[in-house]
Amino acid sequence: MSGKAQRMHISLTSPFIVKMWVIIFLVEFVKGSLLVALLPVYMEHILGLSVTVVGFSFALQYLGDNLFRSPSGWVMERIGYRWTMTGALLLILLALTLIIVAKNAAWLSLACLILGIGTSPLWPCVMTGVTELAGSTQSGSSGAAMGAVEMASLAGTGIGPITVNFLMDHGGYSYRTTFFVLLACAVAVVAVALLLPKRIDPAHPSPVKDTNAVDGGGSSSKQMNPLQSLKRTFTQLKTTLKVSRLLYPALFLQAFAIGLMTPVVTLFARTELHVSPNQFSLLLIAGGGITVLTLIPAGRLVDRIGTTLFLNIGFLLAAFSMTLFSMVRWLPFVFGAVALVGISYALILPAWNAFLAKQVPKGERGTVWGLFLTLQGSGMVAGPVLSGKLWDSVGHGVPFLVSAFVMLLLFGLHLLIVRRTGRKVQAL
Repeated sequence: MSGKAQRMHISLTSPFIVKMWVIIFLVEFVKGSLLVALLPVYMEHILGLSVTVVGFSFALQYLGDNLFRSPSGWVMERIGYRWTMTGALLLILLALTLIIVAKNAAWLSLACLILGIGTSPLWPCVMTGVTELAGSTQSGSSGAAMGAVEMASLAGTGIGPITVNFLMDHGGYSYRTTFFVLLACAVAVVAVALLLPKRIDPAHPSPVKDTNAVDGGGSSSKQMNPLQSLKRTFTQLKTTLKVSRLLYPALFLQAFAIGLMTPVVTLFARTELHVSPNQFSLLLIAGGGITVLTLIPAGRLVDRIGTTLFLNIGFLLAAFSMTLFSMVRWLPFVFGAVALVGISYALILPAWNAFLAKQVPKGERGTVWGLFLTLQGSGMVAGPVLSGKLWDSVGHGVPFLVSAFVMLLLFGLHLLIVRRTGRKVQAL
């Protein structure tokens, strides 16, 4: 394909990007509404279940999401975006239906597990699609598109709980009615998923590939049985996935740093900062709002300048701002620290995803993205476990200091990865 036929950058109004933006927003809207606003209170106060059961159910949700990311990426390579996402989103419908009718811990735990499995293909499909679209541009960069999908995710996660709380507190909606509202959102997501392409043609990013077309090796994956296809996948990964070994701990640490903060940030705000619920909401807006508003501009700059500068500044700024947050007690300084945390993540998220996209080989993109996201997700599992122990046994500000130290480790790992990659390129 000639350079004239290529675009400079991914269009954020590309049909695929727009559809995935809507899907991400609505899925995170439903998921955030359930996990943050509805299920904890519903399971404890309405059904009378213990907090232990609530925690176990939520752990199953995350386990299902994390464990099935890599398999779902592999499946997507075989059957395409449309049917992978549609089948997964139908599982979300099933999970919501079980939540509506379930009255005991076993069924609700099963519903949470199904919910996690249903959301597992979302990010492998998004990242693979954006990577394929980036391959059809002259720059090959995906920062702005990565920023757009991250913005959709954060917006859905934030707006969902706020909306359902408003419906229940001011609209007089019951839990059951609110669940049906979320069920309607899930139906809408399935409808959008049916409009996704089966494949993306790198030469023509908007049209759809013929699903019966053979691959570059001259054989269709459909003509192979699952075992042969799986063996072929492992062979292809061994020959094409040539990344620095330092990338694997970096994937874990990137999410681990967030996981350290997630379970204790609300407790810290109440016990150490003594903020009111309204002030805490303003803190969330100061951090999350700045991140959301800055993601797309930061992503566009990543496309122009590259990922290295943004990741270096982002990691160092995150380390500084989280250290500051753990130490300050005067509210104006707290808001400043939270704003800096938001800016640092707006720099990191699109640049990190664009950096990973450059490491993904053309073959088995869905599987590799699933693998990367599974490794990254494992950090979100381990982070909260260590965070709780540090909070109870060492000090309330320690989880944030450890998170800051992890960011410094990421800064060092990133420098080493870039340096080693540069040496390999020069050697070639």
